[in-house]
Amino acid sequence: MKLRKKDKVIVTIGRDRGKEGSIERVYEKQDKVLIEGLNMYKRHIKKNEQMPDGGVIDVPRPLNVSKVSLVCPKCKKPTRIGYKIEDGKKVRMCRKCEKVI
Repeated sequence: MKLRKKDKVIVTIGRDRGKEGSIERVYEKQDKVLIEGLNMYKRHIKKNEQMPDGGVIDVPRPLNVSKVSLVCPKCKKPTRIGYKIEDGKKVRMCRKCEKVI
């Protein structure tokens, strides 16, 4: 997977289209990412010690990787990720401005 934790991404498809956030967690086997404050859903909670009355809370759910795009830190545009080899190491690069990410 080309995206990593703490990368800044923008949502391209869905009800949160156009919103930006940083990646909290990456689920590699499922090809999903959890983005801070985006893709929030309501969850009903039974009575318990923390919530004696029960209630409804907001829970973030992971988004598919195909629905997000990395925002390049240099050119500030949504871009795809490419790779190149520098000094014997494989590094990620922006496809638009060709700078190392």
